[in-house]
Amino acid sequence: MERRELRHDRHTVSLLTDHIVFSPKYRGKILVGDVALAVEGIIRKICKEMKIEISDMAVNVDHVHLFIEYSPKYSVSFIAKRIKGRSSRELREAFPHLEEWCGKGLWAPSCFHASLVMGGRLWRDTFRTRRLRMRNRYIQALYLSAGFGDLG
Repeated sequence: MERRELRHDRHTVSLLTDHIVFSPKYRGKILVGDVALAVEGIIRKICKEMKIEISDMAVNVDHVHLFIEYSPKYSVSFIAKRIKGRSSRELREAFPHLEEWCGKGLWAPSCFHASLVMGGRLWRDTFRTRRLRMRNRYIQALYLSAGFGDLG
């Protein structure tokens, strides 16, 4: 492990990484188009304010994956609560149709957390590989539906 991979604060040296997954209420498929772009922007803004580094993020239609590196002054549950609370409020203000759909809270009350070892390289690489594979399948399906035949 190299020194630059560690987080140096005033009195601590740490390497705290986590994989967080959360979804909208009822696993609603609402994170599409402008809403998906807004979710990503809002989460990045919140993390920047909290000095949390996002290693990777994926906004899917019904859930969000976050790979983060954070300071020991925050607990993972506090981070998830802050991200979900603020993003819910800001999204419902920006997209009124979401408030009609979900009421006061956009996100489901539960979350998935997994601590990552050594900066989460293995998890992130596996996640990126799977995401690329899914994207390639999607592109191939579009190609086939357009009548161009198999990509090979």
